[in-house]
Amino acid sequence: MNEVVVRLAGVGRSFGGIAALTGVDLTIGAGERVAVLGASGSGKSTLLSLLNGSLEPSQGSIELFGAPVAGLSSGPRRELQRRVGTISQGLDLIEQVRVLHNVNAGRLAEWGASRSLASLVWPRPDERATSALEAVGLGWAVHERTERLSGGERQRVAIARLLIQRPELVLADEPVASLDPTTAAEVLNLLGRVTEVSGTMLVALHQPQLAREHCTRAIGLREGRLVFDAAIGDLAPTLLDELYARA
Repeated sequence: MNEVVVRLAGVGRSFGGIAALTGVDLTIGAGERVAVLGASGSGKSTLLSLLNGSLEPSQGSIELFGAPVAGLSSGPRRELQRRVGTISQGLDLIEQVRVLHNVNAGRLAEWGASRSLASLVWPRPDERATSALEAVGLGWAVHERTERLSGGERQRVAIARLLIQRPELVLADEPVASLDPTTAAEVLNLLGRVTEVSGTMLVALHQPQLAREHCTRAIGLREGRLVFDAAIGDLAPTLLDELYARA
């Protein structure tokens, strides 16, 4: 395996005594594109939230890029945030501001709070921002208000934000759930471009066919437990039947 980017050992997470994840062991190497499959409520979002630091595990340990995540001081935590990029289900875009503002949010860990706040008052397009938007087909939208864009265009803004951040690990939580098949394929192709140079991706999906087309590996979560971990060529129908079968 390539350099280890993600390592989970016995990871669990509970909410109010209810287990969302239980005993997850997982190792992911640099350059892998991993589909996280499972029904709604299986623990996919919880897993990604643990990896981007917005949640802490109730049990077990997490390492990213060879270093434990727990107990990081502010400097190392900020560096880790720079190396990890996330697209959440809600995209985390500010609808009322220009597209440029949302793209430059990818520089928060690089710029710090003061410069990032200043960029909201005096937005200055530069080559990195405009190139990122051109790469996702939104070169025309630099000064457009984000709320005026379609759902697929908003997804592209979120990907441009990742492009400008240049993360080594991309976490995407159901990034194509509300998109038509053609737009979904385009969005996953763009995410692949973000990770094609030494990057790693975990993407939560409901559609196994998209996993086969855009990922190199698939893991399956059922009721918070890891039930399979397979190369994409070994993603057999029997595995999927077991994963999505009603309890």
